[in-house]
Amino acid sequence: MTTLEANADGLIGPTHSYAGLSPGNLASSLNKGEASNPRAAVLQGLDKMKRLADLGLPQYVLPPHERPNVPFLRSLGFTGTDAQVLERAWKDAPTFAAAACSASPMWAANAATVTPSADSADGRVHFTPANLVTNLHRSLEHQQTKRALDALFPDPERFAVHDALPSVAHLADEGAANHVRLCADHGAPGVNLLVWGREAYEPWTGAYPARQTREASEAVARRHGARGAVLARQSKAAIEGGTFHNDVVCVGALETLFFHELAFEDTAGTKAAIRAAAEGFEPIFVEVSAADLPLADAISSYLFNSMLVRIPGEDRLTLICPTETRDNARSHAVAEALAASNGPIGRVEYVDVRQSMRNGGGPACLRLRVVLSAAEQAAANPAMRINEELHGALSVWGATWYRDRLSPADLADPALLDESRGALDELTSILGLGSGFYPFQR
Repeated sequence: MTTLEANADGLIGPTHSYAGLSPGNLASSLNKGEASNPRAAVLQGLDKMKRLADLGLPQYVLPPHERPNVPFLRSLGFTGTDAQVLERAWKDAPTFAAAACSASPMWAANAATVTPSADSADGRVHFTPANLVTNLHRSLEHQQTKRALDALFPDPERFAVHDALPSVAHLADEGAANHVRLCADHGAPGVNLLVWGREAYEPWTGAYPARQTREASEAVARRHGARGAVLARQSKAAIEGGTFHNDVVCVGALETLFFHELAFEDTAGTKAAIRAAAEGFEPIFVEVSAADLPLADAISSYLFNSMLVRIPGEDRLTLICPTETRDNARSHAVAEALAASNGPIGRVEYVDVRQSMRNGGGPACLRLRVVLSAAEQAAANPAMRINEELHGALSVWGATWYRDRLSPADLADPALLDESRGALDELTSILGLGSGFYPFQR
């Protein structure tokens, strides 16, 4: 296979903490206020990347964003030195200060929506960074995300990195966490399933927000010239149960869509639309019933927030789950039954990303899938591709700069500002990003 599904994982940042900033993300709310371990977090993320690279899949790294985000706090009227800005913000506007310190860009599934060259009108790979307007701390990400994508995919002949959609609630966009691509082969035309939670002018009275609008999904597909686009509504019951993104209850790869019974508002209609849009292949639907796996167990175990991949040289898919899937009796039974069947999923493996999981992000949250031909892989920035050398350098870097304990109160420590900037300064050198990649370097 010359065309492969690559992964670009978010490198977990030095301010990784459990501040509970995301309504509807049950794990984030449950662990709010507890101490995190940023050093363990970044090393767990790097080890997952290395594991995928060792399996023969292209694996890239997206750098963390500058946090604390002092320019954001200055835009709110805080003045003085950077340390004074941070101190005054924590004193006078702690909610905004917490948002400015969030390490949420680690969840690269929300970085952008991607349309591969096989599906785009102009034959380029298209990226639209997500505006993430539903949550304040995430709405601060898209400009730096675009810089990172520009650095990773610099060739305009092969890649088109767009700006985010306008940052308004009507066009709320959460990126690839609500997108699945199905195809006969990664290099063949595919079906792009775009899942939305509400319409732009729809009154929403749910306890948790519906984060993706139909209009945002339509706009992204339109600007990418995406062929084979299918729009499907996310189940209202799933949103009410804590499914803040569709990738909490659904994942797909090649011909296979693996999903929970409550993933879609109209399951039969969604399946019919996918079949109608499929060119040259028959979609395979693997549905798990609520009887076999109640929604609460699906969310706590993150069975569907796993990575479904075709390892080069293998005929059947591999499901890469968090260890929490193994630790939950119901989800473990479902996963092992899949591997024991004659279906499309032939193997289940488990990875430890507990630091991310405690904040509500599993293996699939940490990565952005990008289908790349051999020529497109060659055009991507080689300094940002994980190999033995880069994994080793980043592991030493993380162990050197990151704290092994961080409480939400520690985010106000001015020393953390200096530590984070020192880490990012060195990182720009490791990844060859240039001295002006971050705002504090300009």
